[in-house]
Amino acid sequence: MRVFVTGGTGHSGSYIVPELIAAGHEVTGLARSDESAAALSALGAKVRRGDIQDLDGLKEAAADSDGVIHVAHRQDLLPSGGIDAVAAAELPIMLAYGEALAGTGKSLVAAGSIGSPGQHLGRPATEEDPALPAGDEHKGTLRARNVVETAVVGLAERGVRSSVVRFANIAHSTTDRAGFLVQLIALAKEKGFVGYPGDGTNLWNAVHARDVASLFRLALEKGPAGKYWHAVADGAIPLREIAEAIGSRLGLPAVSIPADELMVPGYFGSLANIVTQTYPASNLITRQTLGWEPTQPSLLADLDNGHYFPAS
Repeated sequence: MRVFVTGGTGHSGSYIVPELIAAGHEVTGLARSDESAAALSALGAKVRRGDIQDLDGLKEAAADSDGVIHVAHRQDLLPSGGIDAVAAAELPIMLAYGEALAGTGKSLVAAGSIGSPGQHLGRPATEEDPALPAGDEHKGTLRARNVVETAVVGLAERGVRSSVVRFANIAHSTTDRAGFLVQLIALAKEKGFVGYPGDGTNLWNAVHARDVASLFRLALEKGPAGKYWHAVADGAIPLREIAEAIGSRLGLPAVSIPADELMVPGYFGSLANIVTQTYPASNLITRQTLGWEPTQPSLLADLDNGHYFPAS
């Protein structure tokens, strides 16, 4: 297949591009800068110069392809407008893809969040749980982006083989430079101890970026339309265990942060609303339908590998 990829030089994208090429696909990646163009070429991809703000350019690239993988986000909007601004910028992109691919049966696979079905189901989230609707009361939360996932899945009704890959809370690898795990480690170094909220029994999930790449490939190649897929390998890790693993590597104590409105933000800052939630999730439907099987090291095993803690 001729595959158009956005975000191909990011953490996940830099694994997705070689995964696709190794499977025999011809990949064209979107590059805004000379640096990105060189990185894509080094990965073996063709380069299309442009920007995700150029909707006409995206439509043209999508129409020229057999399928699209979209993992780019307007991260530059986060400091000023937060997740609401990121979602507002992303929605027109998905609708543009819809215009280009409508009625073709071609594949569109976009990145989503494991938190989009909500964190209070009383059970692990499954691929059959839809993204919850977002209203004004959800401004500033991850749920604000659910409108994007809903739009992507809705394109199935217009003849697009569209699907959403819901990312685990933590996507880890040797090249992770900015994910939640990196931020938790940085906080621990700054504070002198590793914090976790309350008793730390709230459940997080994780996946290796290389396993994410294989899931995107499978969804592109054979995923049915209008589906959610769960990029989750470790489906339920108590946050305290993650904190203790970080602490053991840094030689720092893992300490409970009282779960109140002052103490948690005092330690976690902008991550406060995220770290207090619980996100158990299942990958059963993804594995059964697509034949996806995570093969890379688990989160705790990857922490033991040491690459998150280079010698200073």
